[in-house]
Amino acid sequence: MEHSLPKAFEEFGEARRSGFLKVKAVKDAGGLVAGTFCTFTPLEILDAAGFLPVSLCGMSDETIPAAERDLPKNLCPLIKSSYGFAVSDKCPYTYFADLIVGETTCDGKKKMYELLGEMKKVYILHLPQGQTREALDAWTGELRRFIAWLEETFSRPITEESLRRAVRERNRVRQVRRELLELQKARPPMAWGYPLYKALDGAGFLFSAEAVCEKISALTSDLSRAYARGERPVSGDARRILVTGCPIGGVLDKTVKPIEEHGGVVVCFENCTGLKAVLGGIDPDAPDIVRAIAERYLDIGCAVMTPDVRREELLRELVKEYKIDGVVEVCLQACTPYTVESFSVRRLMKQLGVPYLGLETDYSGLDLGQLSTRIEAFLEIL
Repeated sequence: MEHSLPKAFEEFGEARRSGFLKVKAVKDAGGLVAGTFCTFTPLEILDAAGFLPVSLCGMSDETIPAAERDLPKNLCPLIKSSYGFAVSDKCPYTYFADLIVGETTCDGKKKMYELLGEMKKVYILHLPQGQTREALDAWTGELRRFIAWLEETFSRPITEESLRRAVRERNRVRQVRRELLELQKARPPMAWGYPLYKALDGAGFLFSAEAVCEKISALTSDLSRAYARGERPVSGDARRILVTGCPIGGVLDKTVKPIEEHGGVVVCFENCTGLKAVLGGIDPDAPDIVRAIAERYLDIGCAVMTPDVRREELLRELVKEYKIDGVVEVCLQACTPYTVESFSVRRLMKQLGVPYLGLETDYSGLDLGQLSTRIEAFLEIL
């Protein structure tokens, strides 16, 4: 696999490297920073309150030993990595955060947030575990309480107009990210999945809706123009793979990279940082803007929901739209919701006649060879 990349890809790596300085500049200017961990966090509310939202998810095993002094070893690596970066002062984003926004998506994260609360100001959003009308009522009420708490705690008025303005900006960001990901519907796809994912991850560190839209739109245009000129970076023989399951930022190199080294190409990421996070907009003119925000976020398909109808519906649609040859599900060790739900995903793919491979892993490099061998064998049967 050779990645011949448009120059625009390089800018996203630089954004991640220079993100620390941007956050420091915000702090030096008297701004507020909010650390977040989950796709369910309503960013529009933080935007309207004048916060700069920053993802704090740990993506490396470097700080896991520090985390294991307080946390059990048999815990999700994302949780341990995130906590380790905080407790060892190796994450400047956590250091600069005036607030950390947690959510009740999993028991491990809830208890980790309690420990983070001893170091930082933490607010826990109580997310319903279902998607009924009663759940939407509860979630809307939770977001109203969050708004009131932010106003009181930080003396930042959150007006209806500021919420609507934030909705319009976030809608645009989701749209341009979706447009980039949808280029992969082409046969053959317009780019390799690995650098595409890295670019989208890097875009999260631009910290400006305008900058994100400008850079991602430019990349989308570059790829589209190159394709129109006849450039085909990916062979038409590459097997089209959909990756689903847990957040994969910390295991990208031992899951997605081997797929694209052994004859596959990831054309669709259903995970939290992929299509799942950018589908569905919010009506900025909705009569009740807070309820409209609540409805959009509660509609996300995630294994923490019971039943997880949205995720199954989305997987059915994506398999068809992206003309998928095989599905690879990545589960992080000790992530109970996703490891249990992998049974349902495997069964769904059997019904659809789509080959399925389930991988359970952590952030270490100990299983790198084993994963590569399993992925290579899976691609050979497609």
